[in-house]
Amino acid sequence: MATATLNEALTLFGQLSGEDQEMMLEIARKRRIEAWRKETAAYAKKALRDYRSGKLKAEPVEEMLQRLHRLADQEG
Repeated sequence: MATATLNEALTLFGQLSGEDQEMMLEIARKRRIEAWRKETAAYAKKALRDYRSGKLKAEPVEEMLQRLHRLADQEG
């Protein structure tokens, strides 16, 4: 299967009618949402397996939020 570059895809997209462009945008949006759902489900399943196997430990929400804030401050 040939792979199109982003530029090629945009060129082809520009050749579509306005109605077809709208339809393509809607299809692409729905596909991206579905991919995100699958990625999130896979991540959740792995996290649950890790938790059940003892690799992850429960912690109070306050501690988790403090840790997340510290990480955000380090990156920002």
